[in-house]
Amino acid sequence: MIARIHALLEEVGRLTADSADELEALRIKYLSKKGVVASLMNDFRDVAAGQKREVGMLLNELKDAAQNRIGALKASFEAAQPAGGRPDLTRTAYPVAMGTRHPLSVVKKEICDIFGRLGFSIAEGPEIEDDWHVFSSLNFAPDHPARDMQDTFFISHSPDILLRTHTSSVQTRVMERQQPPLRIICPGRVYRNEAISYRALCTFHQVEALYVDTDVSFADLKQTLIFFAREMFGPDTDIRLRPSFFPFTEPSAEMDISCNLCKGKGCPFCKHTGWVEILGCGMVDPSVLENCGIDSKIYSGYALGMGIERITNLKYRVKDIRMFFENDIRFLKQFESIR
Repeated sequence: MIARIHALLEEVGRLTADSADELEALRIKYLSKKGVVASLMNDFRDVAAGQKREVGMLLNELKDAAQNRIGALKASFEAAQPAGGRPDLTRTAYPVAMGTRHPLSVVKKEICDIFGRLGFSIAEGPEIEDDWHVFSSLNFAPDHPARDMQDTFFISHSPDILLRTHTSSVQTRVMERQQPPLRIICPGRVYRNEAISYRALCTFHQVEALYVDTDVSFADLKQTLIFFAREMFGPDTDIRLRPSFFPFTEPSAEMDISCNLCKGKGCPFCKHTGWVEILGCGMVDPSVLENCGIDSKIYSGYALGMGIERITNLKYRVKDIRMFFENDIRFLKQFESIR
């Protein structure tokens, strides 16, 4: 019996298992009520009196060795596999952190929704454009500063292929394809070769709107601007129009809104003027309509454009425009409440 126990001790020390089922089979074989150790315990009463002490110690050693070896194998299986056995590969990773919408996406959708209530539909176009749709059709003279390499990204040093500098190119494409009435809004990413700082980037987002029909006047534009400003910034918001110049509109204007921080009284945010600039606008120049195949003697229209980052800054007081593009989860989590 002593020789058998020594053989079993060596056998137990070499035990291995490749699966939970094999491990359970080993436990039953050695440690169950009808297993090897229990069988030897039953045979212990037949051992001669002079050997009982030695055999008893060996039996206890065998039992401990079997328990320790099977316990070690079980621990290795649990460390290699998740609780509950084999992993469910169809299950989504847990815990699932709820994402948030990017503040630029939130503001873009809000702008589009406001103009959607006025009957504007969304139009989109390519970001890699040609000179005609970005500049020439919009009355940019050949020597206009915006054509300079300091402002525009040209593709492979070509003077005709470039990254669009504004989404007005979408307007010209729509006017070429369709006859009035036209009522569209053009959101999208644009590119300009500018120095990166807390207030400027080489890429940003714009939303431009275009309305072309018979008898469209500056009064229609003004009413649209008032509606947009009060829907976006609150019913107490006032607007101010200042004369300006754009090649593709005549007359042209810059629009300011009353500062929603100081309510027009003056503060550092509005530079103590009580007003904050948010967009440019004007009546579509007749030559632009003619360039796109629309009879300017019958139709007229207005256009307006704004930077989404600018509007987002005004709504959420983001001081550094670069934060919109850094994908810092700490910054984005601040907008969880505006899903």
